[in-house]
Amino acid sequence: MKTFNIPTRETVSASNQALFDNLTKVAGKVPNLYAALANSDHALANYLTLQNGKTSLRAKEREVINLVVSQVNECLYCLSAHTAIAKLQGFSEEQIIEIRKAQITFDGKLDALAKLVKAVTENKGHTVPELLEAFYQAGYNEGNLADVVIGIGDKIMTNYLFALTEVPIDFPIAAQV
Repeated sequence: MKTFNIPTRETVSASNQALFDNLTKVAGKVPNLYAALANSDHALANYLTLQNGKTSLRAKEREVINLVVSQVNECLYCLSAHTAIAKLQGFSEEQIIEIRKAQITFDGKLDALAKLVKAVTENKGHTVPELLEAFYQAGYNEGNLADVVIGIGDKIMTNYLFALTEVPIDFPIAAQV
């Protein structure tokens, strides 16, 4: 497989340099997968616009989506990055494993979300009526469902980019499940 170019600030367009500067200011670095997007003059900005868009979901719910989708897609890069982020959101290592398995015992609402996300990801957008009903019974609504689909799509993009590029993982490696 061809080694994928991970551009540096000096090798990207002026607009991407500004994005690199902002990422460094906010996150302390430009993660390799984000840098890979900067091979395009537009992909990084487009992705950041999507990722930073408004949502009805809480940060913890977004991390559930990120972890479940990445587990289904076996994306070690995103599992590693989102394990670190989930810990910052207050999840323990044990809770993160439960989330990745979509078998959450510590929060019924997050469990309904995780089970739906897993089924939707595994079945290319489809699920059984019981999982959708459990999602609504847990307190979610149609607007939340739309935001869940956007979250799944967001994570599929980075999962696929990693699968195609295999950029070096620049986060502590997530545990195998």
